[in-house]
Amino acid sequence: MTVPAWTDPSVGTEQRVEALLADLTLEEKVAQLGSYWKRPEIGDAEGFAPMQSTFDEGRDPFEEAARNGLGHITRPFGSAPMTAQEGVENLRRMQATVTENSPHGIPAIAHEECLTGLMAHEATTYPAAIAWGASFDPELIGEMSRRIGADMRALGTHVGLAPVLDIVRDYRWGRIEETMGEDPYLTGMLATEYVRGLQDSGVIATLKHFAGHAASRAGRNHAPVSIGRREFHEIDLVPFEMAVRRGEVGAVMNSYADVDGIAPAASHWLMTELLRETWGFEGTVVSDYWAVNFLQSMHRVVETTREAAVTTLRAGMDVELPETNTFPLLLEAIEDGDLDVEVLDTAVRRVLRQKVELGLLDPGFDPATTGEAIDLDPAENREVARRLAEESIVLLRNDAATLPLAAPGRIALIGPSAVEPRSFLGCYSFTNHVLSRLEDNGTAVPVPSLAEAMTAEFPGSTVTTVAGTDFTGTGTAGIAEAVTAAEAADVAVLAVGDIAGLFGAGTSGEGCDVADLQLPGAQHELVEAVLATGTPVVLVMVTGRPYALGAYVDRCAAIVQAFMPGEEGGSAIAGVLSGRVNPSGRLPIGIPGGMGGQPGTYLAPVLAWVSEGISNIDPKPLFPFGHGLGYSRFEYSDLEVSATEVAPDGAVEVSAVVTNVGEREGKEVVQLYLSDPVASVVRPLKRLVGFTKVALAPGESARVTFDLHMDRAAFLGEDYRRIVEPGELRVRVGASSEDTAHEASFRVVGEVREVSDGDRVLVTPATVVPVSRSSESQGALAGATAFLPGQH
Repeated sequence: MTVPAWTDPSVGTEQRVEALLADLTLEEKVAQLGSYWKRPEIGDAEGFAPMQSTFDEGRDPFEEAARNGLGHITRPFGSAPMTAQEGVENLRRMQATVTENSPHGIPAIAHEECLTGLMAHEATTYPAAIAWGASFDPELIGEMSRRIGADMRALGTHVGLAPVLDIVRDYRWGRIEETMGEDPYLTGMLATEYVRGLQDSGVIATLKHFAGHAASRAGRNHAPVSIGRREFHEIDLVPFEMAVRRGEVGAVMNSYADVDGIAPAASHWLMTELLRETWGFEGTVVSDYWAVNFLQSMHRVVETTREAAVTTLRAGMDVELPETNTFPLLLEAIEDGDLDVEVLDTAVRRVLRQKVELGLLDPGFDPATTGEAIDLDPAENREVARRLAEESIVLLRNDAATLPLAAPGRIALIGPSAVEPRSFLGCYSFTNHVLSRLEDNGTAVPVPSLAEAMTAEFPGSTVTTVAGTDFTGTGTAGIAEAVTAAEAADVAVLAVGDIAGLFGAGTSGEGCDVADLQLPGAQHELVEAVLATGTPVVLVMVTGRPYALGAYVDRCAAIVQAFMPGEEGGSAIAGVLSGRVNPSGRLPIGIPGGMGGQPGTYLAPVLAWVSEGISNIDPKPLFPFGHGLGYSRFEYSDLEVSATEVAPDGAVEVSAVVTNVGEREGKEVVQLYLSDPVASVVRPLKRLVGFTKVALAPGESARVTFDLHMDRAAFLGEDYRRIVEPGELRVRVGASSEDTAHEASFRVVGEVREVSDGDRVLVTPATVVPVSRSSESQGALAGATAFLPGQH
């Protein structure tokens, strides 16, 4: 019996793909570009995705939808609570249906959400992505994603719908918690390691949302994006290029929000010319849920669903998610001569190639790699979750060394985040995405509350816990009890912030946008009442976005920012308060003073920053990007640039000595900023071009050296060509975007150089070399400026 070439692992991938493609009917080809979401009834809830109820009506049963095979199975674990083993058996049944209906027995790719860990019941819930940004630790993000990928592959899932590479522009946007902050370079570095980790474990990562999604007008979900071509290239597209070219990501998902009138799902330039032809992307482009339908219903750039299907396929879309609504109409479009079959074949090849590479067409394919009971939240996972939580917590203020807290003592633990562990979890956690909608909810994994963690952390202290108020609503009845507790305590730990949800069901998350940046619900009144007691207050912000702190900052003894720190968040926060953990998180996003927030980021040119004599509003943040304190003190000294002149295609080394002059071991995030004082187009005042996290014992020093290639100084000129111009460039090495103590300059000399997209240098490597404290270095250090990390 002859074995079909496409099932033979000894045959090359391309040969297997072409052999199978040649044998498929048109109906089977179209089926490979489709998907199905077998989701449960959710009562009166709005759904898991935008306008879900609209698409729930008249859905075909699964068996009918898979009658010619199927490209993807949508979220078999992430839609309803089930054990890992129950989920595996369910997926096996679904795959059996797909292969039995497929004339060629082709299994489907199973995809899942995995932004805060695999979105499945009883799976580890890691910190939200905004906390990854605060960690400034790419290696740790890669370690986390390898664990996520291993769990996903063990269950039989093949594609993860993460990471999110959207760059924050407006702090009122609800999905900030899903991002890594407001800087494209930081996001790109972290995202690349996430992609590598997931794919090293055999699961394809998916970049989203391509592109510009977070730049929506007024921070509203799905609102139009009104930015220029230059800004789009230099901010929004940067992390995507990094993760495509450096991470070799396998999938990309389009953005819902139209950019300057162009819907990404209809953009041939975006999905084909830039992504594939310029950057060399070889994977699949998958639609955000129902984005193909939105070309007709929301963007209104086509008249019919058939036109929507043809338009997006021609533009470069490969797979329609979460279910096949429009792509069956491709058949009649081909029959009528409106679509060339080769366009269809191009997309089918990409899907089949991934199925071959994932082993789906190999003999004996089993949807799961194990038949054993699977623990999705083992101690090893929780350990990584704990480390990431600890690395991400940012100490914003520490007046008179209030922290660490002295023990024993009387602690009043106040606020909704003190008693509700869900506040530690992001919107795309199984707990907040699925369980919160069910009558019998709770958390998908054990998540100790801050109250439980504080009691364990301070065994000799009296910890009195009072919620005071909820995250939402106007109820203030509990504030009096909170005041009483604060008045009787030595210190009040006031934990306030967000509860994640979907489409208005929370204070943070998809569709949970806000009009201003005052604390939600009655939490502002709670904070004011506790501050008025006169008891020293440690304000703990457990949030998915930055909130305005200007009204409180001078009255708080200390302020701690925890960005949805995951299942081990309570222990991490308590550890920072006790001093067991020396905080090393840095802000991936600015913290505003006023509740209007003056939405914007540190990536600002002069007119967006300097306001004296121009406007009565100061746009500068209360705490800037990159800021963060610790229980160690660091000094910077001996800033050096290896050359005073450099060619437009050359590089310079920028280095400085960093010394821990504190009394305990600590970590410093050394940041390199680049400025272009005079250019042919307006440039931001500064931008992050390099960073590294350095651990130093008391008294230890290290020289941190950044290898800065001139491609990193390139920008889109007047004619939109990417160029390096001759002239002065300034570099600063320090502890935040506003740390200006250590600055140097050099000149680019020669002719204007054009830089080719697709092969430019995208990163600034850093090396860390210990240095001895010789008499020479002691002398240099004597003249250094001493400051707390991130002080401004």
